[in-house]
Amino acid sequence: DGDKHFGSSLAFDPEGRLFITLGERSDRPMRPQAQDPGSHMGKVIRIHADGSVPADNPFVGQAGARPEIWSLGHRNVQGIAVQPGTGRVWTVEHGTRGGDELNHPEAGRNYGWPVIAYGIEYAGGPINEGITSREGLEQPVYYWDPVIAPGGQTFYSGAMFPDWEGNLLIAGLGSRSITRLVLDGDRVTGEARLITDFGKRIRDLSVASDGAIWAITDEDDGQLIRISAR
Repeated sequence: DGDKHFGSSLAFDPEGRLFITLGERSDRPMRPQAQDPGSHMGKVIRIHADGSVPADNPFVGQAGARPEIWSLGHRNVQGIAVQPGTGRVWTVEHGTRGGDELNHPEAGRNYGWPVIAYGIEYAGGPINEGITSREGLEQPVYYWDPVIAPGGQTFYSGAMFPDWEGNLLIAGLGSRSITRLVLDGDRVTGEARLITDFGKRIRDLSVASDGAIWAITDEDDGQLIRISAR
């Protein structure tokens, strides 16, 4: 009956395999399915464009596991992007009160939800044991507290803002802005906020061929906006 946390975003890797993010539907009775390899909820899945399963997916052939699963233990992954040059998959997901996460999901890894989290329940109080780490569960590359409530994301490449080349741009639903992250390998080395006075929920982003940024808002009077240097 849950009406939240569907995900879902799509991205093709350089070999044409399709990554799909799926939320865990939010309701407390449903949350444990994020840890269940027999469920698609709270997962990143990886398939071919025709729907078939790549033979090298991490759970192929394991009893009780869905072979489409790439990684598990996610909450509500809103954004996914494949990094140019490396082919790495990066995701951003909603936390609760605190704990929005940036990850680069790797095959078969478990990203912890709802066992570990960097947030608290919306009503206050700890999530389960109130712990942020446990052996065998992955830490996020980066997390936000307070949250930005992210939407979609994309890597920047273009001539209009050359200093941003390779930066990760994240749409902000809660922050009503765009978050720009500077990455160095597996680390975030810088963060900036763009159009902080815009005042509208930003759902998704794309970079045009001229290097301008297109953004779409999530409002009753939704808008498509263009951000340029001139």
